[in-house]
Amino acid sequence: MAQGYFLSGMKEIPAVFDYYFRKNPYDGGYVVFAGLEELLVSLQDFRFDGTACKYLSGLGFDSSFISYLEAFRFRADIFSVKEGEIVFPQEPSVRVEGNLIETQLIETLLLNLLNFNSLIATKAARIRQAAGDSQLMDFGLRRAQGLGGIQASRAAVLGGFDQTSNVYSAFHFGLESSGTMAHSWVQSFADELNAFRTYAGIFPDHCILLVDTYNTLKSGIPNAIRVGLEMEKRDRKLLGIRLDSGDLAYLSKEARKMLDRAGLGYVQIIASNQLDEYVIKSLKEQSAPIDSFGVGTALATGKGSGALDGVYKIGMVDGRPTMKVSDNVQKSNLPGRKALFRFRDERGKLMADGIALEDEKEFGIIYHPYEQGKKRNVTGYTGEKLTGKVMEQGKILVGKQTPGMIADRVSAGLNDLPEEHRRFMNPHIYTVGISGRLHTLKEKLVNSGNN
Repeated sequence: MAQGYFLSGMKEIPAVFDYYFRKNPYDGGYVVFAGLEELLVSLQDFRFDGTACKYLSGLGFDSSFISYLEAFRFRADIFSVKEGEIVFPQEPSVRVEGNLIETQLIETLLLNLLNFNSLIATKAARIRQAAGDSQLMDFGLRRAQGLGGIQASRAAVLGGFDQTSNVYSAFHFGLESSGTMAHSWVQSFADELNAFRTYAGIFPDHCILLVDTYNTLKSGIPNAIRVGLEMEKRDRKLLGIRLDSGDLAYLSKEARKMLDRAGLGYVQIIASNQLDEYVIKSLKEQSAPIDSFGVGTALATGKGSGALDGVYKIGMVDGRPTMKVSDNVQKSNLPGRKALFRFRDERGKLMADGIALEDEKEFGIIYHPYEQGKKRNVTGYTGEKLTGKVMEQGKILVGKQTPGMIADRVSAGLNDLPEEHRRFMNPHIYTVGISGRLHTLKEKLVNSGNN
């Protein structure tokens, strides 16, 4: 397509594309918007080097187009909500304005980064909701889809996780890394007690013992208690024990009793093994005395939703609003240059979001994007504009934020989202509407048949 635009003389025609998704993942009520920073960095460094151009030339691409790619630099403008914002279906979270070639070339990159990171950050936020104040550790790299696990660790922290066992991600993104021994450590020694003693001697300040290699209640925990008491004599303290199999509610309760009877009430209990938000919620409801949860597969793979169905659609070309019309109204997009606004109720809670043309200043009635007759009156409420310019002429305008800063935004946004939208089962649908002017433009294009 880029070559087609180039050879047909259309390469400088201006275009506007929007990124949005059609459905919340996990049958939930919201999405945590993530992946923006990585996208902006990638676009600022977007290049076709000599090796890439040689390969494309070998595929039969036109030599004049290859010359164009050799000098190509991304010079578009990008408008976006902030990373960590809570967003909802149909909302144009990102708007890209540039020429047809550059706006089209980045489609797959943009979708890959925003869809995956938002999917995992949303899963992490749901797990954090279930875990309450308990510590959460990302254990997901070994089960992730290839190198996606690198991004998943950062997305997990944005969504509310405290640490990751992924040392590379911790290094690359500035996360806090943490880990424990594996069963192979215990099995590598002649007996479990010697394995625990050796580990405690090497890591006296960060000692967590995995107690379920052989027999949790008859061997693992008694040996951990013995080592913990020996550590006290050396003015050290056993940090915790980890349960990685079995009935976690029952075993954690028994472990807590045994540790407390031995005077080791300060020793924490860490649980892992196929955890997700539903299992953790159940453990909490059973009053399982678990201090920390290590979550792997369900987190890094976005278990429950294979992907976020984010799309990238053109809304304006050469100054002309355009839209795709489909028999499936959910697959139609909204025309024009649009901005996203948020309305809050008297308590400051999220009430509704409005999609409007960029130059609109006031709202009255907002209309459902696709369902005729559904509307809401927001007269008297001031809409907060969520989309702002984050890149100009290919240069990043916003400062780098730490994962912790973004995680704080996620937490604040979810606290402002009413509980009925956050619940796991049958969450209430959040109101998203379009302005009167946008509604009129949409209907005009649909009825004209020339979109």
